[in-house]
Amino acid sequence: MEIDATTMPRTDHRCPSDPVGTVAVGTGRAGRGRTRRAGLAAVAALAATGLALAVPAAAHAADAAPSGPSGAATATVRASAASAARTPEAELAALEAGYADCPELPQGVDPARWRCEVHLATPRLRLGAADLPVLHPILMVHAEGPLADGTPGQVWGGWHSGGPTAVPGGLTGTPAGDRSPLLGLAVEAEYGGASDFYTGTMDMRFRLSGPLLPHGCTVGRSTPVSMHFQRAGSSEWVSRNPPLIHFSAYDDTFAVPAPEGCGPLTGLLSRRLGLPVAGGNLLSYDASYTFRTYDRLH
Repeated sequence: MEIDATTMPRTDHRCPSDPVGTVAVGTGRAGRGRTRRAGLAAVAALAATGLALAVPAAAHAADAAPSGPSGAATATVRASAASAARTPEAELAALEAGYADCPELPQGVDPARWRCEVHLATPRLRLGAADLPVLHPILMVHAEGPLADGTPGQVWGGWHSGGPTAVPGGLTGTPAGDRSPLLGLAVEAEYGGASDFYTGTMDMRFRLSGPLLPHGCTVGRSTPVSMHFQRAGSSEWVSRNPPLIHFSAYDDTFAVPAPEGCGPLTGLLSRRLGLPVAGGNLLSYDASYTFRTYDRLH
């Protein structure tokens, strides 16, 4: 993802229940992406390699310690992301597992001029009054290149996270919230249905979960949170053949609505997180990515 001054329509999918749906900008043709099984296999590959993003923290990063719920799968991904032992070769191998999610291309385009990009981002999040932990890594896949008429195009591939991240203090924001499993609260970033990797914009939702919360309790449920990321510093090309790039980005200008679909605890969560709020929020991340043109994918 190169964030520059290029302006183009956003890749707008509007199907929050299906994070691997695809649509090509300018074509109006929707289709299905690769299966979630392929994406989960890619996340498993990340865990198997002990992948870590050993790059400088993004500017404006929120200070928070990694944390997460119990469970073998999420614990494995969390340990992998925190591991300091990794090589560019291992990092590339993990990222390249994401090629399983590369979407089908629009009709009439040149595969040699389209590339599939696989991104791994480790976000830090502040919503309203709450500085939240470093979230589990997110694996994102998309394709970009010129459409048949020469205009820039993008196709969404997939979004896969390491699962919910526990919020210190739970529902109450006090030590009691940590002591009682019943008062637990966790957050997970989700794709909001629209993105533009040329300009660095993306819609996101933040799913809230816990023993007392109903399924579907979400910040940005009806209207996703619109992000407009800026680069923090320059990209670092760790390798050029095959490509491996590190970079950091952030957005500290977005507004956040109140949580929705949380039942009787909606008001409590709004007060706990200080939502809705027009400013003072932050999402920053360190990321790595690789890419391959479609004529070299198989």
